[in-house]
Amino acid sequence: MKNTHTLTCLPMKLTLPVLNQLTVDVQITENPYGLTPDDLFQMAARMNKKRSFLFVSKVLGKHIPINPRMGLLTGALLANRYMESVKGIETGCREELLFSFLNDSKYYVDEPFIDDRVNPVIIGFAETATALGHAFYHSFKQADFFHTTREELMGIAPVFTFEEEHSHATSHRCYVDESILNNDREIILVDDEMTTGKTNINIIRSIHARFPRKMYTVVSILDWRSEEHMQLYKNLEQELGVTIQSVSLLKGNIQLSGALKSGEQLAEETESICCTAAVSTINLNGRFSYELTSINYPSISQDGEINHIPFSNETGRFGISAAFNKRIDQSLKEAGQFLASLRTGKKVLCLGTGEFMYVPMKLASYMGQEVSYQSTTRSPIYIENREDYGAQYGITFPNPEDWRVQHFVYNIPPNEYDQLFVFFERAVSMGRLQPMLNELKKTNIPDIKVVFYNGSCLNE
Repeated sequence: MKNTHTLTCLPMKLTLPVLNQLTVDVQITENPYGLTPDDLFQMAARMNKKRSFLFVSKVLGKHIPINPRMGLLTGALLANRYMESVKGIETGCREELLFSFLNDSKYYVDEPFIDDRVNPVIIGFAETATALGHAFYHSFKQADFFHTTREELMGIAPVFTFEEEHSHATSHRCYVDESILNNDREIILVDDEMTTGKTNINIIRSIHARFPRKMYTVVSILDWRSEEHMQLYKNLEQELGVTIQSVSLLKGNIQLSGALKSGEQLAEETESICCTAAVSTINLNGRFSYELTSINYPSISQDGEINHIPFSNETGRFGISAAFNKRIDQSLKEAGQFLASLRTGKKVLCLGTGEFMYVPMKLASYMGQEVSYQSTTRSPIYIENREDYGAQYGITFPNPEDWRVQHFVYNIPPNEYDQLFVFFERAVSMGRLQPMLNELKKTNIPDIKVVFYNGSCLNE
């Protein structure tokens, strides 16, 4: 299988319109797989004083609905690139992976292909890159994985914390057994994109203070760090006596120009078409060939409410090993096929929530043809119904698991889908679900099924 893309002579310059007078000038300096910006992202304007624009990924399954297998494949493509650029090893999978990527994952087989002699610790960033990090990790025959979290747990202290300065939710916590980090193995940090790279510097400092080692690698789909920001990495290497490698599918420089018009508003409401949707709940407990393992530490929301429903260990929040992947994969396949049996619509959307992205993406990949996947997000974005814009429709509602946190869903046009599956890691009550359901009904999807991975629907 051959890559049908022709490599563009580098550097390549282009100007990307964002919104109104706001544009981003991009100079692409590295493009190892010959991908185009249109393969990977669209632009949007975000409501954030620290960063006014957003590269809206077309392969993550966050803001834009995707074929769920494309999200899994993107992690594998990055893992292949890591082996080429950091380890200097050809896996033999490059052409097949790239061909599948350019053909909407039609030929992708989701199996680990990286030799078990490569045994890193892989960390995905909440919330956007939890699925990407997990998909990247799944390509390794021997590795450990966990993702950072914004959840605050009671009865257990995080093994380390760090800050993401430009985010709407800046504090990250890591709840894993110290044995995962108390070694000299390479640590790989996985995020969707780097603009300044400061988040990675923060986490490397936090890890190195307690668990020093010699090798770190930072992996992202997009790398827009300037020379000044890359120099910060070199300075950190010298300061700590470490090596920090970087891997991406597209690398370059960006320059922001212009500004948004004053008074621009976030279009919070899709036109109020409210259909009378049928709403039902599904409990996946008992649908797996092995018993789910739970983490029983309560969480506390921003408004002080304590939630005693256990988290699931399979998500990776608390650390998982490649030794368990086959067992987890088989169970997710069984559960996905069960959900497929509940399909009544030809065109289906599966919606993950917050950090709970990888498991719903994987389940959606087993639910048949014409299934799309995306997730809720914390990021408020300006809406513009324009074909090349990254947020053409939008709804917002309080997170059912923490009403102090506002969630958003983008790019669900009215009357686009026949059926919607909404996935939660932990069960919530119908009362707390209602604001979200009211907004989702505006998309005119006639059948909404709320799927609880752990636990059944709670009483009011």
